[in-house]
Amino acid sequence: MELGLVGLGKMGGNMRERIRRAGHTVVGYAPNTADADVRSLKDLVAALAAPRVVWLMVPAGAATQSVIDELKGLLSPGDVVVDGGNSRWTDDARHAEELAAVGVGFVDCGVSGGVWGLEHGYALMYGGDPEHVAKVQPVFDALKPEGESGAVHAGTVGAGHFAKMVHNGIEYAMMQAFAEGWELLEAADAVTDVREVFRSWQEGTVIRSWLLDLAVRALDEDEHLDRLRGYAADSGEGRWTVEAAIDHAVPLPAITASLFARFASRQDDSPQMKMVAALRNQFGGHAVESARSAT
Repeated sequence: MELGLVGLGKMGGNMRERIRRAGHTVVGYAPNTADADVRSLKDLVAALAAPRVVWLMVPAGAATQSVIDELKGLLSPGDVVVDGGNSRWTDDARHAEELAAVGVGFVDCGVSGGVWGLEHGYALMYGGDPEHVAKVQPVFDALKPEGESGAVHAGTVGAGHFAKMVHNGIEYAMMQAFAEGWELLEAADAVTDVREVFRSWQEGTVIRSWLLDLAVRALDEDEHLDRLRGYAADSGEGRWTVEAAIDHAVPLPAITASLFARFASRQDDSPQMKMVAALRNQFGGHAVESARSAT
């Protein structure tokens, strides 16, 4: 099938390549991007045969809204827009309603896989009407990991981004647990090789995981994380997870504490946040800050 892809950053560019490897045609667009296939949204829509599928991989909020506003005037009834960015799930109903007014379908899709997705595939959580999902299914099949798992039609519009939001909340808590354990090991005089303790956990333990593998990878690159500043940003989804928990009266003490720990990292050079920052860089290519020079 043909796909229009808006956004060719760290994830979008690799997604374009993976979809092409599966035999599909991808027309990619991003402003001021040298390897874009077209130079405008208008050109992107013109390059696709109807009914069209246009997938967005752009920042949540105003940027996504701006692209949807422009597409409303370019697309035709029967086309489908997929929001694969990290939009807040509460925005999805509005986007679906706005596009439905011009006969265009909408699917929200949470995407996880970071910089490793090109090789290993992307976990996909999508929400929307079955007829709209069906039009995108070949792309979902191309992007997902091999095997039966790795993709789910989570429910109605908003379900995909809600599921991805909860996924990221869990991710916050898991990274925080590894970070706290690492700091405690570093503080203990009796433990002389913290990195190898982490490595020993990779086989046979109940906490072995991809995050643990990435922690070991980070420690191999910088054994005591001396080159990192203990600062970790939050993408917004941790906050949204806690807010949704309040709305649904669901207690989330571990996820909430991990979010607050990131806030604390902005006040001091937190050792725990060095590990969280290192993990975010390993799995998603997120920026890290260098340790400040001693004064």
